[in-house]
Amino acid sequence: MNLKSITTTAASAALLAFTACNNNTTENASASDTTKVETTTTTTTAPSGPITIAPVTGSPEFPDAQLGVKNVKAELQGTDSVKITIDYDVKNYELKSQTGDAASKNCNNSKDGQHIHFILDNQPYVALYEPKRTFTVPVKSEHYLMSFLSRSYHESIKTPKAGVLYHFSVDEKGKLTKMDIPKTPMIFYSRPKGEYLGADTKNLLLDFYVYNTTLAPDGNKVKVDVNGTNFDIDKWQPYFIQNAPMGDVTVKVQLVDKDGKNIEGVNTSVSRTAKLAAQEPMK
Repeated sequence: MNLKSITTTAASAALLAFTACNNNTTENASASDTTKVETTTTTTTAPSGPITIAPVTGSPEFPDAQLGVKNVKAELQGTDSVKITIDYDVKNYELKSQTGDAASKNCNNSKDGQHIHFILDNQPYVALYEPKRTFTVPVKSEHYLMSFLSRSYHESIKTPKAGVLYHFSVDEKGKLTKMDIPKTPMIFYSRPKGEYLGADTKNLLLDFYVYNTTLAPDGNKVKVDVNGTNFDIDKWQPYFIQNAPMGDVTVKVQLVDKDGKNIEGVNTSVSRTAKLAAQEPMK
C-alpha cells in the first residue's frame, strides 16, 4: 500500500482548477440516499492511473453561520422503540439557498440548496432542508447525533458554531436523557456515499467532520484508506478522490496520533463503500 502525505500547495490548487465532479445530482432526505445523474447515455473511460486525492479550495466561507439544538422531544412507540423529534436553530445561514459558487464549482450540487447533514451514530447522513427531523431509535439505547451545516454541493462548514454534537440515551419507558460528551477526539464521516455514474466518477468529494481535536503535521491526523491506498491528512478541509476504479470504492477514515498510531475510542474510525459505474442511465 502506498502511503502519501497530503498538504495544500499551489500545485494542488492549480490541479483543482481543471478538476470537476458533475453537478447534475440530487440529494434526497433519506438515510439511503444515493448520488445519481439524469443525463443522456455517455460512457466514462475507467481511470488507468493510481488513486490520488487533491484539496478542494476556494469555497465561500460562512464565519457567522450557527447551528444549535432548539428542542428535543421523545415519545414511546409501542414497547420497543422511541420516536425522537429534534428542532434545530439555524442562524446566519439560509437553508435551501444555492451556495454562491455552486454553478462554477461543478461538483455534486443539490438542486434543493444548502442543508443540514444529520449523522446518527456515524451512519450515512440525511440531508435536511428544513431545521427539523423525526426518527426512531430502540428503547434502552445510547446515541451520538452529529449535525452540521452544508453548502449546496455537500461540503461541510468547518467552524465550531456550524456543527453540534448531541449525545443522548433513552430508557425502556421512552424517557430521553441528554448525556455528557466525551472530551476525546472523534471523527464523523460525510462523503463519498451512494452511487456515482459517468462523469461523476472522476472526482469524489471526500469530506468528514472532526470533533474535540485539530489536525497538524506534528499532531493528530486522519488516515484515509481508499481501496487499499493510504493517505495521511494533516489539514481539515475537503478533498477530491481522483482515479478511483469502477465498481466498489471503500473509504475508511481513521484518527491517528502524531506517531501514526490509531486513536481508540468512540467515533474514531468509519468505513463506507460507494459504487462507481462508467455508464450513465438514459432519461
